[in-house]
Amino acid sequence: MIVPDSSQPRSPSQPPPLPNPSGPGGALATFFYRRPTFFLLLLLLPPLMWFGIVYIGALLALLWQGMYTFDDFTMTVQPTLTAANFAALFSPANYDIILRTLCMALAVTAAGALLAFPLAYYMARYTRGRTKAFFYIAVMMPMWASYIVKAYAWTLLLAHDGVLQWFLQHLGLEGALQAVLTVPGIGGSTLSTSHLGRFMVFVYIWLPFMILPIQAALERLPPSLLMASADLGARPGQTFRYVILPLAVPGIAAGSIFTFSLTMGDFIVPQLVGPPGYFIGSMVYAQQGAIGDMPMAAAFTLVPIVLIGIYLTLAKRLGAFDAL
Repeated sequence: MIVPDSSQPRSPSQPPPLPNPSGPGGALATFFYRRPTFFLLLLLLPPLMWFGIVYIGALLALLWQGMYTFDDFTMTVQPTLTAANFAALFSPANYDIILRTLCMALAVTAAGALLAFPLAYYMARYTRGRTKAFFYIAVMMPMWASYIVKAYAWTLLLAHDGVLQWFLQHLGLEGALQAVLTVPGIGGSTLSTSHLGRFMVFVYIWLPFMILPIQAALERLPPSLLMASADLGARPGQTFRYVILPLAVPGIAAGSIFTFSLTMGDFIVPQLVGPPGYFIGSMVYAQQGAIGDMPMAAAFTLVPIVLIGIYLTLAKRLGAFDAL
């Protein structure tokens, strides 16, 4: 075999030279060189096996468990197939859990988008160098702390006579706080036992997952579009509505997927903050961990999958992923 002289410069249109078969592993390198498709499949095989078998396979096995029967008398799972577990999701008690979780996930997603957009826009358009690095660190720093630690810290902040109530007292806003806590569906005896307190903790924990995708989408916004919009006489509000916001929608959609799905599946915050009442995540934990009703827990896991699927379908039809 003629081995090309590697000392000569190679033109861009010339194919790469064959590896030297006399060197270590030369025969193996030549084998893969002559079969690039096989080499590519060999590289992709481990991640595809991980995704296909470990992830999707485990997920399908879990959903299959949802069709098994749980014997209440012996507290064991019987391999008798039934659709009763999925039908039980529409019972009033379970439907209330699903509705409560869905409303909280939607509220957290909407609040996260409203809070994240101004900060992400400022980071993308007005920060450079060390200032941008500072904002990146400030956004990601809460993600470096333990999730459990953050959740427990918020129970202390929101507790009766806690830090937040002390702060509001010194601002003379304690009356306003008590008025808010008397609102049905929002309030409670204290902030730590109210829906409002639980909502605040969710927004705090998942906000970085909304800021970063929006910031990444706004980073790709060409300044020439803003200049063109201004040259054509568009007011700042029109530029935001017709130029900035449509191009930021993919980032908002990506961030909302994180905040929505993470809130739907969370089971720690609903146990630590807020009034009594199950969420989907805590219901799955109770069914699987405390009761041992694995089929019912598996049936509940289908709910977030279906809701996320519906959300992604609607987002795609609205063109949210066209710019991705």
